[in-house]
This record gives sequence, structure tokens and C-alpha cells, in this order.
Amino acid sequence: MHIAILSRGPRLYSTVRLKQAAAERGHKVKVLDTLKFALYLEQGGPDLTYAGRRIRHYDAVIPRIGNSITSFGSSVVRQFEQMGSYCVNTASAILASRDKLAALQALSRHDLGIAHTAFVRSPKDILHAIHSMGGAPVVIKLLSGTQGIGVILAESNKVAEAIIETLSSVKQDVLVQNFVSESKGRDIRAFVIGDKVVAAMRRTAAGQEFRSNVHRGGTTQVVQLDPEYERTAVRAAQILNLNVAGVDMLEGKDGPVIMEVNSSPGLEGIEAATGMDIAGELIRFMEDQIQFGNFDVRERLTLTRGYTISEFTVQPHSDMVGRTISESGLRELDIVVLRIVRGGEQIANPRFDREIMAGDVLMCYGNMNALRAFLPEHAHSRRKKSRRKPNPKN
Repeated sequence: MHIAILSRGPRLYSTVRLKQAAAERGHKVKVLDTLKFALYLEQGGPDLTYAGRRIRHYDAVIPRIGNSITSFGSSVVRQFEQMGSYCVNTASAILASRDKLAALQALSRHDLGIAHTAFVRSPKDILHAIHSMGGAPVVIKLLSGTQGIGVILAESNKVAEAIIETLSSVKQDVLVQNFVSESKGRDIRAFVIGDKVVAAMRRTAAGQEFRSNVHRGGTTQVVQLDPEYERTAVRAAQILNLNVAGVDMLEGKDGPVIMEVNSSPGLEGIEAATGMDIAGELIRFMEDQIQFGNFDVRERLTLTRGYTISEFTVQPHSDMVGRTISESGLRELDIVVLRIVRGGEQIANPRFDREIMAGDVLMCYGNMNALRAFLPEHAHSRRKKSRRKPNPKN
């Protein structure tokens, strides 16, 4: 294969290791500076130049896009996708993970532990947001921060309020999160490739520092994840449509608490802590996946007029309960069941003899009018009552 690694740092550890691993497996690999590309668009012919010259076709692309060039970098990745190159992480997935608020919004719909978070703009809402998570200490994060930069621990409500007001005055959007004290300055980095965690490490903050990032002096040690942490990490990466991700989780009293999902996780810390060849794992995954390409299933299936993908919950009184898929009558209505979610189990491409049970969530593709009959007239509110009460002393 001809592989392109998009990176502004050809001598960075991760870039060097990926190049080395690809070459060892017989691939021709080139490191390309993301900012040297130019994009050209015309009907039926997306094109790219590199340093003013047309480039050859690359079978696969490994994006190592820095935070500061997310917008342009993801555009380059998207252009490669349009030109038929397989991209390990797609542009849309990179953008989804880089926006901390959007990522948490996507994760919050699912049964995964995430930090209690608030995003406010009006000064009138700041104190309420702090109180809603039980008061200080709280963690304040810049939306665009990375590697622990722009992450501040506010020990009191007054300090938190002052920090948020100051940052808001200079047009910086911030998230406010509750401080998970039981994590004791430690977190878990799970490295996900495809649908499994290939390695994990525990990071511990140095001294009085609460941030455990290696760039902030944190130390690392290999850790064997229990199944709940593995499931959480893989699910988070899947929700954001990332094939390769570094999922950072705090060890909360009720289980894993996702803090961030990184689309360009570094290899240096995890390979040093675990002694594993993560770069080689990534190249092997890419070899397995390249034939499938970057296929947007929803986009392709909904191109046919009158057809769509939707999902609905089977109600206890439904005639489908206790019947198999073939007996349910769905196929006669021009509806195909693509997946069943039953509790925490995901049943992909269920057989016709699979029994349907009350509470199953059926993801279906089919005639829009037929599907409409199974959907509620109005979306039900997902709003939950706050689990925390404002502390009048704060």
C-alpha cells in the first residue's frame, strides 16, 4: 500500500513509529505536512496539490492533525476521502471529537459515565451552573484546550465565577465540570483501535498537580482494565465514529467517567508504559479495513427517495412482542431490521428467527411512511431531574 501520514512533525515519536511500522510491513509510506496542501473542487473531480505539485494516489491516510489546525486539517482529510483514499479517522469524526462540548453532547445520550458538565454564556447563569454540580471545587476547561492546557481547578465558587467571567470577557468559551475528587489526580488512558482496547495505562499527576497529562509531568503505568472500562472506552469511540481513539476516563466511585476522547492519541506514553507495538497494531487494523473504505451508511441508504433509517422501542403492548422478525410483518411493510439493542447487548444483522421482546430498540431501514407508524408522534423528553441540589452555603 501507499500510505500518507499527515503530520507537521516528521520527527515526533508517534509519526516516526507509524512510519517505521508501516515500512516494516512492506508498505510505502510518506510523511506529508498538512499545511502544504491545497484543495481544488470541481464537478466530479476533487483534487489536491502538495507544495504546488499534484500528488499521487494514496491507498490509506493516517491523520495526525494538531488542535491548532483542526479546521484545515480535517478539510484535507475530507478531500482524501472524496478522492477514494481510506482514512483511519474520518474528517467528521475528528471534528466531532475536537469539539469538547459536541462530543459530550453526543455521549450524554447514551448509558455511559461522563463528567457532570455545564456550558453557559450569560453571567447570570454562572453561579447556578456551579451550584448545579454541588459547588466548588469545579474544573473549568477551555473548549479548544489540549494536553491539559486551559484546564483550571477552581477551589471556591468565587474563584470559579471570576475565572469564567474573565475568560468569557475575552471571548473564550468554557465548560464547567464537577471535580471527581476520588480520582486523586489519576486517570485512565485506553487506546482503542477498531472495536477493542489494545492497551491501557494509568496516568498519575505529579506533586500537587491535579492534571495527569504526561505533558504536565504525569507518570504512567500499565493497567489491566476491567470489562466496564473497556466497554465504556470502545462505546465512546464508536459513538464518535472514531476507529482510533485515546479515551480518557476518571475512576469515579460509580465507575468510569469519560473526560475526553482524543482522535490523535500519542503513542510515546502508551508504548513506553505497556511495551506494546501500538503503531504496528494500527497498521494491521488499516490493512484489514481498507477494502471497506470510509462508507457513510446513512448517507448512502437515504439517497433513495422515500426511504430512511430510524429506530424505535418495542412497547409491551405491541403485536410484535414474542414473535420472530419473520413473523412480525415488518418485511411485508418494506422494512428491514438492521440491529436490535437489548439492554446492553447489540445484535447486529439479526436473523429472521430472532424473537422480538418488549423494550427492544429496533434500528430499521425502509419505507418512510411505513416506519412512521412505529414512531412516537412527538419525541419524548429525555430531561432528568438534577441529582444535585444547590448548596446554599456556597
